[in-house]
Amino acid sequence: MLRIKSLLGLTVVVGLLAGSSGSARAEEIPEKYREHIKKGLEYLAKTQQKDGHWAANGDHHPVAMTGLAGLALLMEGSTVRDGKYAPQIRKAVDWLMDRSQKGNRNGLIGNPDHPSEQGRYMYGHGFAMLFLASAYGEEDDRDRRDRLKDILTRAAAYAGNAQSTQGGWFYTSAKDGHDSDEGSVTVTQMQGLRACREAGIPVNKDIMKKGYDYLRKSTTPRGGVVYSLGRGGFGAPAGGERPALTAAAIACLFSAGEYKDEYVRKWFKYCYEQRLHEQGFQGGHDEYTQSTWPRRSTSWARTAGPRCSPTRRPTSASPGPSTVPACATA
Repeated sequence: MLRIKSLLGLTVVVGLLAGSSGSARAEEIPEKYREHIKKGLEYLAKTQQKDGHWAANGDHHPVAMTGLAGLALLMEGSTVRDGKYAPQIRKAVDWLMDRSQKGNRNGLIGNPDHPSEQGRYMYGHGFAMLFLASAYGEEDDRDRRDRLKDILTRAAAYAGNAQSTQGGWFYTSAKDGHDSDEGSVTVTQMQGLRACREAGIPVNKDIMKKGYDYLRKSTTPRGGVVYSLGRGGFGAPAGGERPALTAAAIACLFSAGEYKDEYVRKWFKYCYEQRLHEQGFQGGHDEYTQSTWPRRSTSWARTAGPRCSPTRRPTSASPGPSTVPACATA
């Protein structure tokens, strides 16, 4: 995973803002957190590069960082047209659109020749899809909208072709990565593809089904999602249970409306038993916060149990932050 301090801090901002999407609005965020969120958003606006991108630790992971930073600004309520951070969002959209590849990697959003992205360009691709698809619905310039549609259509097709035979994704495409797969990249692609589908971009249903099945097959008897399903041999889980991946898997199925899936119950139970809600900003707390938001009115004991209270799913027709799916996983 991209375990760098800047990216971790950014996912925390996205995680906090996720609570303001859907049926809950920004005014429901407790007062004690609002100033922190404000400072985080101001920091993002201040640190955006002149050409529209963000990067970490110098110039590392610019595509992934730009996608995540753009999501945080969108979830504040600004769009490519309106709002306090509209100029920053528009510049980020432009920068990512210019990174859409043609030729041998047709559809990839990224730069495989960049030193920090050569071996893990699929992270950036997923986050870029998620951000651009979430911004797409508010674009009113016909030419830009047509260009965005083409970029997202090719991006979704590229993600489908990059899927492993097991149904997951790896740091690179299946072809470049010898048909490997890994949980966090899988969740990133699934959320990006789901956002495309919500925005009206064609996404093959079989690709989505294989992705969801991959997460289910990656689940141990205790309910934890493992690092990889395929790297230990075909169908042999490898890397041990990962609480952060398990929490991200919950959010992934929630974004698809699968609130009562039996695996959601297993994953919640596992996360609760791992005391994930007590681990601060380490070990998947940000992912778990997003997953538990739809069930915020229940106790922890009930959260780990069989019942689940669904919240309104985000749709491409909804304005502002509700266009953003509730998961950005690092």
